[in-house]
Amino acid sequence: MQEENQDDFKRELGLFDGTMLVVGSMIGSGIFIVSSDMLRQVGSAGWLIAMWVLTGVITVIAAVSYGELSSMFPKAGGQYVYIKEAYGKLIGFLYGWSFFAVIQTGTIAAVGVAFAKFTAYLFPVVSDKNMLYELGDFNLNAAQLVSIFTIILLSYVNSRGVKNSKTLQTILTIIKILSLAGLIVFGFMSAKVEVWDANWVDAWGSKSLDVATGNWVPIGGTVLISAISAALVGSIFSSVAWEGVTFIAGEIKNPKRNVGLSLFLGTMIVCCIYVLANLMYLAVVPLQEIATAPSDRVGVVASQYIFGSIGTVIIAVMIMISTFACNNGLIMAGARVYYTMAKDGVFFKKAAVLNKASVPSWALWAQCFWASALCLTGKYGDLLDFVVIIVLIFYILTILGIFILRRKMPDVERPYKAFGYPFLPGLYIVVASAICIALFVTKTSTSGWGVLIMLLGVPVYYLTRKKE
Repeated sequence: MQEENQDDFKRELGLFDGTMLVVGSMIGSGIFIVSSDMLRQVGSAGWLIAMWVLTGVITVIAAVSYGELSSMFPKAGGQYVYIKEAYGKLIGFLYGWSFFAVIQTGTIAAVGVAFAKFTAYLFPVVSDKNMLYELGDFNLNAAQLVSIFTIILLSYVNSRGVKNSKTLQTILTIIKILSLAGLIVFGFMSAKVEVWDANWVDAWGSKSLDVATGNWVPIGGTVLISAISAALVGSIFSSVAWEGVTFIAGEIKNPKRNVGLSLFLGTMIVCCIYVLANLMYLAVVPLQEIATAPSDRVGVVASQYIFGSIGTVIIAVMIMISTFACNNGLIMAGARVYYTMAKDGVFFKKAAVLNKASVPSWALWAQCFWASALCLTGKYGDLLDFVVIIVLIFYILTILGIFILRRKMPDVERPYKAFGYPFLPGLYIVVASAICIALFVTKTSTSGWGVLIMLLGVPVYYLTRKKE
């Protein structure tokens, strides 16, 4: 495609579009899967709901805190811009480097893998069991090809202009919200008192499931802390990507108002849906079956209880729509970060070029290539651990940046100020830091690789600056 330089994005997205992007990017496959592993870690209904409520609270706190930053810097690049302004180009580069290498592309890959896994319910030929090529430790299966195909397709749609991707995002997100709401409503209508009562008998008993024996083992002390941190990986991963709307601030109408409001409305809607969905699981499915759902697909088990045998098909279609919309939002938002980095001279120059449709198409295809490569790992759980710790580190740094920028830029206009400052932003920093430390200690093998890749950005930054 012939490309030309353009100075500005087109402001074609309103408050509703921004909110739909937040909701669509957040809700992927996690809400249908991760509760199973979470319950195995913490062992009771009370702890499960507490984890989702805690995740919801810190997510909304973070989102409303970002509102101050988005009103100060209402342009493309979002979180990258906030970090660069607070800490300088090196830390800004580390975020962009991590965003490209781990955060955004890893999330796109994980969601793509989840899409393929549920597609296999309807079309078994594309299952990950269908091996197409093997060479040593490398295996290529049909599910990986499906996930890569969807990433390529959505990258193409986004390269044709923001209107196309906006329309697709809005339609799919509305379908997704209505479908989830329907599942929750029908779930509560199908609820059985005896199941609900049994699930809440020992509401706060902390125990972990020994998968080999099927027995529950009581836990406490440091083991309980480790279990809580492991459980939070799932709920936090299911609640990330809300900041994507800040990346496309250059295309939002009245960004000083609408970006922050989109963040608040979108995260609040999603977090309420997540808590209600888990309460519905507990009203329909016995605790043991939630913890032992085949391949952790608790959404499928719940749907079978609600709708019978057709439930498997219903939930598979729901998750396919959900993950497709999620990846569309992620792909749309991610390319804008690389565009802004390239404008600052810390990413490939071609990423700063907009095509005739006023979108950074080269950046879209670079993101597509690396996310597709990550799909070849095919391991959803490892991708979660890999991504979550880095996401949290930069959430912490960004919110800490509010404190720094209030001292550094006291006279800059702030049409919106962080709600509950300094208490709520400070609370988020403390809670998220504790989760990060626990993750690094308990899941070093996967979280450690994410941190290592982030730190590799330091020599890369200085080598590229020296070359310049």
